[in-house]
Amino acid sequence: MTNSAQIRPFRIEIPQAELDDLLDRLRRTRWANELPREEVTDGVRTGPVPPGWEYGVPLSYVRELVEYWRDGFDWRAQEAGLNEYPQYVTEIDGQTVHFVHVRSPEPDATPLILTHGWPNVFVEYLGLVGPLTDPRSHGGDPAQAFHVVIPSIPGFGFSGPTRTRGWDSQRIARAWAELMRRLGYERYGAHGNDAGAIISPALGRAAPGQVIGVHVNQIFSFPSGDPAEFAGLTGQEMAQLEFLQQFNEEMSAFAQLQATKPQNLAHALADSPSGQLAWIGQLLGDCADRDTLLTIASIYWFTNTAASSARLYYEDRHAEQPAGPTTVPIGLASFAFDFRPIRAFAERDHRNLVSWNEYDRGSHWAAHDAPDLLVADIRGFFDRLR
Repeated sequence: MTNSAQIRPFRIEIPQAELDDLLDRLRRTRWANELPREEVTDGVRTGPVPPGWEYGVPLSYVRELVEYWRDGFDWRAQEAGLNEYPQYVTEIDGQTVHFVHVRSPEPDATPLILTHGWPNVFVEYLGLVGPLTDPRSHGGDPAQAFHVVIPSIPGFGFSGPTRTRGWDSQRIARAWAELMRRLGYERYGAHGNDAGAIISPALGRAAPGQVIGVHVNQIFSFPSGDPAEFAGLTGQEMAQLEFLQQFNEEMSAFAQLQATKPQNLAHALADSPSGQLAWIGQLLGDCADRDTLLTIASIYWFTNTAASSARLYYEDRHAEQPAGPTTVPIGLASFAFDFRPIRAFAERDHRNLVSWNEYDRGSHWAAHDAPDLLVADIRGFFDRLR
C-alpha cells in the first residue's frame, strides 16, 4: 500500500484562533433588510414554502440562530461528541476522503456505506450508528447488524475542497468502491439521501459484483415531457407531480445557481458565517434541531467548503449520463414531507425495484426527524439480500 492509499486516523481539532474569528464575525453581522412580516404572508401554508418564507429565509430565523451560535452554542462540546466516532482519512483519485467507520460487535454484520446530501454533512447519519451497528442494544435483532461507513463527499466538510474538475456523482461512486475495497469489504450495501440517493445507485453501477443492494430516500426519475407518459397516472400521482413543479418553481433557485455558476455566491459564503447559515438553513431549517444545524454550519465554515460542495451540482449537470437502467436491487423509503416519486417513472430507470414504502411522517431529512422509520426500512430492505 502506498502512502497515498494509507488510511489514517483523524480527529477534529479546530484551532482556537479560527473559533475566535468565527465569534468575532458573528458579533459584527450586518443584517439584511426585509419587508414587514404582515406584508409577506397570510400565515397559511399552501405549498412547499412555509409561511413567512415566500421571499426566502426570514431575518428573524437567521438572527435568532446567529445570536445562539454566538452566545449559547458550544462548538467544543459538539467537537468532542463528533470525536467519539472513529474517523479516518485516505486519498483516493488525488482527493482526500474523510469518513466515519464503526464496526458492529456482531461478527456476521453486513457492511453498509451511507452517503449524505447537500447541504448536509456526515453528521446526517451519526444518530443511526448505534441502532445500525448494535441492534441488540437498541431493541433489535442482532442478525440485522451492519458495519457502518459514513464518508464525507469530496468537496464537503473534512474531505476538504476538491482540487480538480469532474467530481460528479459517478466519480464519487467509483471512489466509494475503492474505499470499501481498502476497508476489506467484498460484499456490501449502500444507502443514500438527497445527493446520496444519486451517488448510491451510481455505486451499484460502478461495483455490481460487490453491491448487494441500494436503499434510498428519493428516486430522481422524472417525466421526459412526452404527453404519453402521463397516460394512466392516478389523481394522487398527478398531485405529486404538481407538488414537484411547485418546488421547482419556488424552492429550486439554490440548485439552479449551483448547477450553473456556483462560484458566484461562494465569495459571500466564504466571508460571512451568517450567510453560510442562511444558505443551508433554507433546506435544513425545519428538520434539524438548532445544535445539529449549527454543527453542520460550523463544519462548512471551518473547512471553507461552501464553494466546493456547490460544485457537485455543476459537475453532475455537465457529466455524461449513464446509459440504460440500473439493475442492482433498489429499495425506496419515501417520507411524508418530501416529494414522492412516481413509480412508473422510477421503474423506467431502475429495473430491479424490490421495495417501495411510503410513510406518513418524516421529511427530506428523515435521518434527523424520523430515524426510527428509516432504520427499520433499511433493516427490512437488506433482510432479503443478506
